[in-house]
Amino acid sequence: MPPLVAVLLALTLTAIAAPAIITWLGPRGFYLLALAPALSVGWVLTQWPSAGSETAVQTIRWVPTLQMDIVLRFDDLAAVLSVLVLGVGALVLCYCAQYFDSYDAESGPRSRRSVARFAGELVAFAGSMFGLVCSDNMLVMYVFWELTTVLSFLLVGFYAYRATSRRAATQALLVTTFGGLAMLVGIVMLGIRAGSFLFSDVLADPPTGTYVVVAVALILIGALSKSAIVPFHFWLPGAMAAPTPVSAYLHAAAMVKAGVFLVARLAPGFSSGAVWHVMVVGLGLLTMVLGGWRSLREFDLKLILAFGTVSQLGFIMVLVGIGDDDVALAGVAMIVAHAFFKAALFMVVGIIDHSTGTRDIRRLARLGAEAPGLLVIAALAAASMAGVPVTLGFVGKESAFSTVWHTHALSHWQAIGATLILVAGSVLTFAYSTRFLWGAFGRKVRRKPSSAVAGMHRPGVAFQAPAAVLAVLGLLGGILASLISPLFEPYAETLPDFDGEIEHLALWHGFTLALAFSAVVIGAGAVLFLLIRSRRLTFRRPPLGNADRIYDASLRFADTLSFTLTRFTQRGSLPVTQGVIITTLVLLPTVMLFLGARNRLAPDGFESVYQLVIGIIMVAAAIAATVLRNRLAATLVVGITGYGAGMIFALYGAPDLALTQFLVETLTLVIFVLVLRKLPAEAEARHETGFKPLRALIGLAFGTLLVVGGLFAAAARSTTPISVHIPRAAYDFGHGSNAVNVLLVDIRAWDTLGEVSVLLVAATGVASMVFRSRRFGSAPRVADAARMHAARTDAEVDADSSVDATSRTTWLRGSTFRNPRHRSMVLEATTRLIFPTMVVLSVYFFFSGHNAPGGGFAGGLTMGMALVLRYLAGGRYELGEALPIDAGRLLGLGLAIASTTAVVSLLLGAPALSSAVLTVHLPLIGTVKMVTALFFDLGVYLIVVGLILDVLRSLGARLELEPSRAGVAPDPTVEPAEPSAPQEVTR
Repeated sequence: MPPLVAVLLALTLTAIAAPAIITWLGPRGFYLLALAPALSVGWVLTQWPSAGSETAVQTIRWVPTLQMDIVLRFDDLAAVLSVLVLGVGALVLCYCAQYFDSYDAESGPRSRRSVARFAGELVAFAGSMFGLVCSDNMLVMYVFWELTTVLSFLLVGFYAYRATSRRAATQALLVTTFGGLAMLVGIVMLGIRAGSFLFSDVLADPPTGTYVVVAVALILIGALSKSAIVPFHFWLPGAMAAPTPVSAYLHAAAMVKAGVFLVARLAPGFSSGAVWHVMVVGLGLLTMVLGGWRSLREFDLKLILAFGTVSQLGFIMVLVGIGDDDVALAGVAMIVAHAFFKAALFMVVGIIDHSTGTRDIRRLARLGAEAPGLLVIAALAAASMAGVPVTLGFVGKESAFSTVWHTHALSHWQAIGATLILVAGSVLTFAYSTRFLWGAFGRKVRRKPSSAVAGMHRPGVAFQAPAAVLAVLGLLGGILASLISPLFEPYAETLPDFDGEIEHLALWHGFTLALAFSAVVIGAGAVLFLLIRSRRLTFRRPPLGNADRIYDASLRFADTLSFTLTRFTQRGSLPVTQGVIITTLVLLPTVMLFLGARNRLAPDGFESVYQLVIGIIMVAAAIAATVLRNRLAATLVVGITGYGAGMIFALYGAPDLALTQFLVETLTLVIFVLVLRKLPAEAEARHETGFKPLRALIGLAFGTLLVVGGLFAAAARSTTPISVHIPRAAYDFGHGSNAVNVLLVDIRAWDTLGEVSVLLVAATGVASMVFRSRRFGSAPRVADAARMHAARTDAEVDADSSVDATSRTTWLRGSTFRNPRHRSMVLEATTRLIFPTMVVLSVYFFFSGHNAPGGGFAGGLTMGMALVLRYLAGGRYELGEALPIDAGRLLGLGLAIASTTAVVSLLLGAPALSSAVLTVHLPLIGTVKMVTALFFDLGVYLIVVGLILDVLRSLGARLELEPSRAGVAPDPTVEPAEPSAPQEVTR
C-alpha cells in the first residue's frame, strides 16, 4: 500500500475506533489515539523531500471519467503542513487526556459519549487536513476541504446545549461553505481552461486571460473565508465557543491554515496579477491591523488570542501571497512559528480556565506566583508571537520586514507601504501579546491573589507538557533558524526569483534596517501596552462596521427574499402549486419542441391485443381516480394503473421490472390504507361536479407532452442503442446474466448508492413527521403488551371484552391483544403458514438476482411484504415479534455495508464499487463462485427492509395511538401514549 494512503487509512481507522477507545479507557484513551498522528509525523520526517530528489506522487483511480483520481503529492510545502497537522494534532490529543479528565459518566456535556464522539471527530479532522495538504487533484482537495468544514462544525458545536455554541458553529459553517462553493466554481473553471485538475499540471503551464482571473478570484474567496480574512474574519472569534483543544488545533495549526496553504500552493503560477494582489495582499494587510486593534479591546484571554489569530493570519497571507521567493520563505517560517506559539497559548488558556474557572483578565491576579511553570510556558510562546529575539517568531518577522521592503514583486512605493503596515500591525501584536501575558499572570497592584486564583487547583505536569513542547520548539526554531532554513527553501524556490539568490533564515543578519524595524516594534509595542494596560481601546463605531450585525442582516435578507418568493410562487393551495409546476413543465419543453429541430415520428404500434386492453384499463382507472370521492376507492383504482404498468413490463419481456413494480405497488397500497385509517372516508364535498376543466386541460397537456416527447426522443436516435450490448457487457464485466441487477449493483452502482441514500432520508422524514419528540428501539413486543395489561385493574379488564381472547384460537402471539372484532382467523392462519415461505423466497431473490429475476431490492421488498402481512394479521405487537430490531439500525447497517464496498475496492487500487469474482471450493458442494457485488446488494436489501419496517412502525403501529380525524375512536386495546415518555427517531 502506498505510504501516503497508509497514513490516511491509519488516521481513518483510528477515528472510527476512537469512540470505542474513549468509552473503554476514558480520557486516558486520548494517549492511545495520539499514537496514530505521532507515528505518522515520524514517517513524514523520515520521508522529507531532499534537494534534487524526485517528488513522491501516489495515484489511486477513483472517478477517472470526471478526472477525480486520488493523486497524493508529497512535496516540500505538503511536508511542512503535514508535520504541523500531525505533530500538533498528536500533542492536542495528549492535552485532551487532561482537559477531559472530569466528566459525568452518565450524562452532561462532558459525558463519556460526548467526549468519545469528540475524539473521533478530532482524529477524523486530522486525517482530512492531511489529505487536503497532500492532494494534487484540486477536486479531491475540495472534498477534503469540505470534510474539514463539516467536522469543524461538529467540533465547534460540542456544547450543543449552549445557544452561543450553536450560533458559532452555524456561523462558521455558513461562511466557510459559502466560500467553499465559490471555490468549487473557480476550481472547475480553472481545471477546464487548463485541461487538467492537477495542481502540478496547472502550475507547470498556468493559463492566462480574464476567464482565468475570474476563476482564481473565486478560488481565493474560498481561501480567504477559510482563513478568516476580512470580510470573513468574524466567524473565528465566535468559534471560541468551542472547547479549548479545538481552538488549539483547528484555529492555530490546522483549519485556518487551509486557506493559507491554498494561496501558497497557487502563488507560483498566479501571484503576479493585480486582482491577486488586491485580494491577498491588500485584504491581508487590512486584516492584520484590524485583528490586532480588536484584540486590544478584549478582556477574555481566548478572544484576545482569537483576534490575534485573525491578525497573524492576515500577516501570513501577505507573505505567502506577494509572489517573491524571499518573502515566501519568511511566510513559511511564520506558518510554522504561528502554529507553535498560538497552539501553546490556547492550551495555556485552557489550563487557566480549567484551574481557575475564568478567562477574564480582570479576575486574574498573581497567577504567575501560583503557577510559575505555566508562566514560563506562556512567556516563551508570547515572546515568539510578539517577535522577541531568539524566537522563531522573531526570525520570521525580521525576514518579512527585510524581504517585503526589498521585493520587486510590488512597486517601490507599494513595497514601502506594505512594510510600514506590517510594522504597525506588529506593534499591535507586541502590545496584545504583552497584555495577554500581563492580564493572565500579572500582579496588578494586588498584594494577594484574586479569588479565582486563590481557589485554583494546580495543573499537573502532564497537563502542561504539550504546551511546553510547542513553546520550546518555538524557541529552538529561532536559535537553529539557519539549520531549518534548508527545509523551507525548496518551496520558496518555486516562486519567481527577482534578485538572483534566496535570503536564508538566520537569527543574526547584522545591523540592518529589518533589525531597526524589530526594535521599533518592541519599543512602540511596549509604550502602547503601558498606555492601555487593563483598559481597552474604544471607539464609538467599528471602523468597518459590526461584522456580526452585517452577518445577521444578510441572513434576515435571505429569509425575507425566500419568504417573498415563496409567497408569490406558493399560495398555500396544493392544487395551485401543482398546477404552476406542471404548467411550467409543459410550456417550456413544448416551446423548445416546436422551435428546435426534430425528426419525423415513426411510432410503433401495439405488439399484442393484451397491451391494448391493459392500456385502456389503465386510462379508465386514471380517469376514475379523478372523479371518485371515496378515498379508498380512489386509492384502489390508482393501484390498478400501477399493476397495469407491471403487466406491460411483463408483456415486453422484463420480468425483473415487472416483479419489482408489483411489489412496490402492493406496498404503496398498504401504506396508503394505513394513512387512510385516520382520514374521513369521503373527500371534502365540492360545489362543482366532476373535475374542473382547467385541471383536466393541465392533466391532458401533461400526458400528451410525455407521449409526444417520448416519441420524438425515440425518433431522434440515429445509431444503434447501447442497450443491445448491455446483456453481453453485464456477463463479461459484471459476471451476471440478469442485466438489470448488474446495472444496479455494478455498472451504475453509484446511482444505486445515491438512491438507497434517498430511501434512508425518506424513512427518516416519515418517522420524524409521526414521532414528534423522541423514540428509541424497535416496535413493541408481546411482553410489552403483557406488562401493560397486567397493570390494569379488574374493573378495567371486565369492562374491556377485547382482553378476553381465550375463547379463540391463537395463530399469532400478537393477535392475543387485539380486539376480537378486528381479528380474522383466516388471515392469521394464512400468515402463520406462508410467512416462512415468504422469508425463504426473499432470501432466494437476494441470492439469485445476479443471474435471474430478483436482487437485493426485490428480495427486500418481498421481506417487507412478509412484515406487512404479519402486521395486518397480528397488529403492532406482532410486528415487534416478527422482527425485533430497531429499524434505524437496519438502515444504518445497510448504508454502511454499501459504502464500505466502495471504500474497500478503492483501497485495493480499483475504482470505487468495482466487483470481482471469488471462487471457493467447499466439500460436498464443490466450486462456488461469488461476485463481490453481492455485498453491495446486501446493503440495498437491508435498507429496503429497514425502510418498510420503519414505515410500518410509524404509519402503522404509531398511528394506532393517534386520535382519528374520521371521528372513529382508537382501538381500545391500544394503550394511550404517555405524554411524559420521551420519543425520538434515531439513526
